[in-house]
Amino acid sequence: MIEVVAELSRGPVFLAGEALECVVTVTNPLPPTATSASSEALAWASAQIHCQFHASESRVALPPPDSSQPDVQPESQTVFLPHRGERGQCILSTPPKILFCDLRLDPGESKSYSYSEVLPIEGPPSFRGQSVKYVYKLTIGCQRVNSPITLLRVPLRVLVLTGLQDTRFPQDEAIAPSSPFLEEDEGGKKDSWLAELAGERLMAATSCRSLHLYNISDGRGKVGTFGIFKSVYRLGEDVVGTLNLGEGTVACLQFSVSLQTEEHVQPEYQRRRGAGGAPSVSHVTHARHQESCLHTTRTSFSLPIPLSSTPGFCTAIVSLKWRLHFEFVTSREPGLVLLPPLEQPEPVTWTGPEQVPVDTFSWDLPIKVLPTSPTLVSYAAPGPSTSTITI
Repeated sequence: MIEVVAELSRGPVFLAGEALECVVTVTNPLPPTATSASSEALAWASAQIHCQFHASESRVALPPPDSSQPDVQPESQTVFLPHRGERGQCILSTPPKILFCDLRLDPGESKSYSYSEVLPIEGPPSFRGQSVKYVYKLTIGCQRVNSPITLLRVPLRVLVLTGLQDTRFPQDEAIAPSSPFLEEDEGGKKDSWLAELAGERLMAATSCRSLHLYNISDGRGKVGTFGIFKSVYRLGEDVVGTLNLGEGTVACLQFSVSLQTEEHVQPEYQRRRGAGGAPSVSHVTHARHQESCLHTTRTSFSLPIPLSSTPGFCTAIVSLKWRLHFEFVTSREPGLVLLPPLEQPEPVTWTGPEQVPVDTFSWDLPIKVLPTSPTLVSYAAPGPSTSTITI
């Protein structure tokens, strides 16, 4: 029996283009007092990163798979196929790397191996939607002599920042300064440079603040004014808005605002509704604020963007967008007053009306949500960074 442990040194969240580092430890768990005949051997071990794509058959109409290029020996248990047994299709993978060959471990002996690979920058982000799913995994394959391959899968989460694909790593040391007291290899320099560049771009895109005002009206007049200071956010930030109802000519009884994502299947991949297909657009609510606001002059709300959510993105099959979805309940009666008179000569009992005729309407305001630091996501929303298998 051999125990294989894979540990991600920095957590399971990465930015596309960063280098993933994993330490693979192979151990013979028998006590050292066991006989030498209890030594264990592995023929080889290899590692590879891949992205699995799965689409809902009721929502997405995919073209038939290309049968002219079948997988090499798909049924063989002695060929390293990282996506073997996985749902969907593998749309992205890195070249496999061999960790070791002909390894023999005595009882109690343990050996560790380092695996490093740059996550492809052209791939989609990790996403589990109602129409499609993009799932990243690091798969480690191990094999004993004359035995099937055993696969150890480590789940990953990949964030994508649009625009980094066209950025080249500077070769001039004057352009990319580094500390003379730190020893870094070329890969480490590029990884830190990419993280710094991504942080600068995110800060520049989300730090701009300017008050945007929107007049909210229905068919009978003005309801109020909505104000928001920016329209671009990062994961983990709060969307803060104000609502001024004092200037309105139509009484607003209640309002709600929801922070939502809109998953939209591209037109060429939409399944026809008449053929049993589900709607091509689906919405998910991440945060919601509701308030009764009659006789309220000004109010505000704050909606947190979950770190576990996916920033907006677009692929050939699906797009994900963020929005604020407002719903208003207004009175049909002009000049509606539901408060008792301020001055009464004698004590009286006052009750509000049992019924008020109302109208409802909704309004959507698009916003943009970008990724944030992968380290922050790993700390705030920790996921498993260690996986173990026994062979």
